[in-house]
Formats: sequence, structure tokens, C-alpha cells
Amino acid sequence: MKGTTTYTEENIRSLDWKEHIRMRPGMYIGKLGDGSSPDDGIYILLKEVLDNCIDEFVMGAGKTIEIKIKENTVTVRDFGRGIPLGKVVDVVSKMNTGGKYDSRAFKKSVGLNGVGTKAVNALSEIFIVESNRDKETKKAKFEYGDLIDDSPIEASSKRRGTKVFFIPDGKIFKNYKYRREYVERMIKNYVYLNPGLTIDFNDDKFYSENGLKDLLMDHTNENDLLYPIIHLKGDDIEVAISHSKTQYSEEYHSFVNGQHTTQGGTHQAAFREGLVKTIREHFGKNYEASDIRKSIISAISIKVMEPVFESQTKTKLGSTDMGGGMPTVRSYIIDFLGTQLDNFLHKNTAVSELIQRKIIQAEKERKELSGIRKLAKERAKKASLHNKKLRDCRVHLPDLKKDRRLDSTLFITEGDSASGSITKSRDVNTQAVFSLRGKPLNSFGMSKKIVYENEEFNLLQAALNIEESLEDLRYNNIVIATDADVDGMHIRLLLITFFLQFFPELIKEGHLYILQTPLFRVRDKKETIYCYSEIERKDAMEKLKGKPEITRFKGLGEISPDEFKYFIGDDIRLDPVMLDKNTTIEELLLFYMGKNTPERQKFIINNLKVELDFIENEMSLS
Repeated sequence: MKGTTTYTEENIRSLDWKEHIRMRPGMYIGKLGDGSSPDDGIYILLKEVLDNCIDEFVMGAGKTIEIKIKENTVTVRDFGRGIPLGKVVDVVSKMNTGGKYDSRAFKKSVGLNGVGTKAVNALSEIFIVESNRDKETKKAKFEYGDLIDDSPIEASSKRRGTKVFFIPDGKIFKNYKYRREYVERMIKNYVYLNPGLTIDFNDDKFYSENGLKDLLMDHTNENDLLYPIIHLKGDDIEVAISHSKTQYSEEYHSFVNGQHTTQGGTHQAAFREGLVKTIREHFGKNYEASDIRKSIISAISIKVMEPVFESQTKTKLGSTDMGGGMPTVRSYIIDFLGTQLDNFLHKNTAVSELIQRKIIQAEKERKELSGIRKLAKERAKKASLHNKKLRDCRVHLPDLKKDRRLDSTLFITEGDSASGSITKSRDVNTQAVFSLRGKPLNSFGMSKKIVYENEEFNLLQAALNIEESLEDLRYNNIVIATDADVDGMHIRLLLITFFLQFFPELIKEGHLYILQTPLFRVRDKKETIYCYSEIERKDAMEKLKGKPEITRFKGLGEISPDEFKYFIGDDIRLDPVMLDKNTTIEELLLFYMGKNTPERQKFIINNLKVELDFIENEMSLS
């Protein structure tokens, strides 16, 4: 038949361990990325190495871990037992080889399948492992997974433990860089889950005495908490609970055997169920589950024998049993809360009263909004069918949660020309476009009611599917794509205000970004270079020499779809929007969006010089 391809024995290939990892990296580390997102591949590489160090600490070996990240090089050193010297090469380069298979050595380990460090090795330009134990040392060096130096075992006076050095492969992780904020977040989670552990990161030490209580304190400002954090601990469980004074949605941080399960799982579902059941029984009232959980900020950590995760990156727990003859995950957590949380509330009546008042207030607000919400949903459904505000993609985050090799992205843009360029350039499978009509409303100081009454906000909330919680969020990346001018900056600020006011957890969990688009195009007859800054423009002019043509892009609509595809494809540049925990959301919004104050005037004046310098450079180009 015409067009039929041959399929013979010659088409069958057997890949060795490193070839398979390098050809299908997503199977082992999830998505690749460039470091702009906390779950990008370069952080998974670091995590895989750190997990082994944490397992040593959990087994009582080594209380300190040292991490050095300098530009693109990573060094991790623990002071555990050290890899058995005769198996150093095998452990980092042979599949199905590792100590985690022996439950006597690692009872409740994070890494169970012996793949982690092998993936790091295969996906690194250079990978060096060194083990020190029993006054001897063994070192091996790899390039792209190939062993190039297998040093003999030698006598040594070094402290016991394992040291790993690696440089992620720049051909796989393009234009990547480690962001300190994301590395610190990972490190803090490790110390919160392992009180007594010290992690030294580039000479800054991280340590926790109060576990998950410290975690919640780090993720929010104490002034925003309705009551002091409830902190409960059992043999294989720890929880921390409070309610926010200002936040509307639910916020959960869940962990299994020290692994941050960012997508939840059976333990998080059981926690939400157990919380509702305990509160209902404590007050003897059949309160709505959404009213009980509204504004909750919480964390749960459990330890499970041989946990089953839904992917290699271990972001969602699939286990239903605790293991070791213990009850199911669900019954264990529900029983724990039913006893410990109920006892706490009986002993702390002031906290109990605050929680009940919060529930009653949530119930009142829900009933007041019920009619408005119904109309708003009907408007959103009609608008999505006829107004074409949302040009959706085919695959969404809930579909991708079992396979995070891909991301789903919603670009929020303003104006027909800009949204048209992105729509024509996008990947229709995973990239959607939401088109704003003019500048959005300044929502500072307004109630949740405005989200339903304002058409733009109502449709945006419906597009994201975040009315109740983040669990059904349809896009992993929410990207504000506006012009790099005063109006564009204003729209950015208004959108960030909206998310801070009503959905701050989107920002806390690393979902909100600003799209970087080039400011200049520098080209001659042979080459075109897109420049994102004044420095890049100067470098491009020096590279091309002569008198290259320079174009200043003043708006997204000026960039043709043929060019735009380069800026939202594999080389997309995103700036994450992050929160400083030392400033409350209320203080932040008041400073930027409230009435003019001397402090803000001073801030504007101090930053005006940067803008004037840029304008002066612009004038010199024209």
C-alpha cells in the first residue's frame, strides 16, 4: 500500500540505561523547563540527590548536608554512612541497583526504585560521585552518563559520607538557571520535615525545631492568622492547621516520607475529609464542607511503608495502606484528627469559638453570593460559547497530573492584535489565550462579590476553574502577557492585585508569571538576534558589527505570529511572581494600590532614574 513504512527486525532497538533516560527524560524527571518554575527538571535533579542524603539522616546517619550552587554547577555533600565503596559506580549507573530495595536498611524511604541518581548522571554534562567510609574513599567521574574515570579505592582521612557534583546538560535544559528562591523553598521543606537536620546552602544555614508549625509560619505572615497554629504529632503523622483572616481559598502542604506531594493524593484527601468530620462532630452541626475549609492554611506529613506514587517525580500519593499491618491511610488520618484535633478544641475553647465564628461567617457569605454566583456561571457559560474571550487548549492540568512532562498555560493578554498574535503562534494542545477587554478593574479593598459581578473577573475565574480551590486549576502556568509600556505595566499591576486579593495561593504555589518578550530585534542579512535588555542589544550589535538593522518592539501586536512562536515555544522566558513572607498581602496591596503615601512617592522617585536612563538610550537609537 502506498505510504506504508517497513517494520522489520532492523526497527527494533535496545537502549542502554543512559540512552533511554536521555531520549525520554520526562519519564524520569517530569518536564524540563529552564528553572523559572519550581518543578522544572533542574530542581528535580537536585531533589533526587538530596533525597538520598535525607534518607541517611532519617536512618540516624549524619545531621548536616552541604549544598553549593555556583552558576550552573551543583555540589551536594552529606555525612551519612557513605555508599559501600565497591558499589559506587553501580549505584549511579546501573538500573535496579540500590540500597532502598532492602527494607532493613531503609524502612520509610523517599526514593524506592533506585532511579534518581542515575537520571541525574545521565542528564548531566559532568557527574562526579565520591564516597567516604571506614577511612577509605572511592571516586568516579561520568560525562553524559559515560564512565570516564573509575578511581581505585584509596586511604582517606575525610569524614564519612557521600559527595555528588553535577552540571545539568545544557543541550537538554536550555538557557537554564537555578533560582535561589526555589532552592531555598525545597531546602526549607526538608528541614521542616526533619527537625534536627541542618542544611548549609551557599554558607547560609537552615534549621527547624518546630516542624510543620515553622512551615506554616514561613508561608504566611503571623498577623494574617485567625488563631495560633494548631500543631499535632503522632507516631507517623504530623499536622499543622490555622485559618487566614483574608484568604478565601483552601491552602494545603502535604508530604509523604519527606517528599513534597504538590499534587496531593490519598493522604491530602483524607485530611480534608477528616477535618470536616471532626469539626461537624465537635460542634454537633452539619456545616457545609466548603464553609469549614474556607480560608484554611494547613500542612500534613505522614510516613508510609513502601509508598506508591503516581509518577517517578513523586508529586501525588497513590497508596491506600500505611503498610506494616497498619490501617488504611484514610482511616489512620481520620481517626487521628477525630481524637487529637477534637481533644485540642475541647481544651482550647477560645480557638474553638474563633473557628465556629469563621464557619458561620463563611456560611453567611456563601448564601449572600449564591444568587449572584448562579447568574455569573450562566454568563460565563454563554460567554465562553459566543464571545471567544477564551481560546482554549486541548489538554489541561488535571489531565496532565499523572504525566507532568508537559505544562498547560493560559496567556492573559489585552487587545485584539496581541491576543491574535499569540493565538496564531501558540501550541493548541497546551497553550490557551484569554483576551481582556481594556484595563481590568482595580479590585483593591473589594469583597469576593466583585469577582462574580465584574464580567472580566467572572470569566477569568471560570476559565481557570478556581472558584472553590486550586485542586481543579486548569492551567499550571498563568502568564500575564502585556506590552512593555506604561499601560502594559498598569494592566500587569491590576491583574496581580486581583490574584493577591482573591487567589493569593496561586502566587504562593508558583503558578503566576510575567511573559518576557524581546525589546529589540537586531539583524543583518545573515542573522537575527532578539534582545530582552539593553545589555543584550549591545552584545548583539557587537556580534553582528557593521550597521545592523535595529527594531524596537513597542507592543505585542507589533510582533508577527511567525516571530512570536519563538518567544512562547521551547525558549520561552518567564518571570515568576513571588511573595515576600515578611510583608502581608494587605500591606503589599495598600502600598501599591491604596492612596498615595510619602513612602510610595519616595519609591517612585528612587526608581525613576532607571526608567529615565532607559528612555535616554531609546532616544539615542532613533
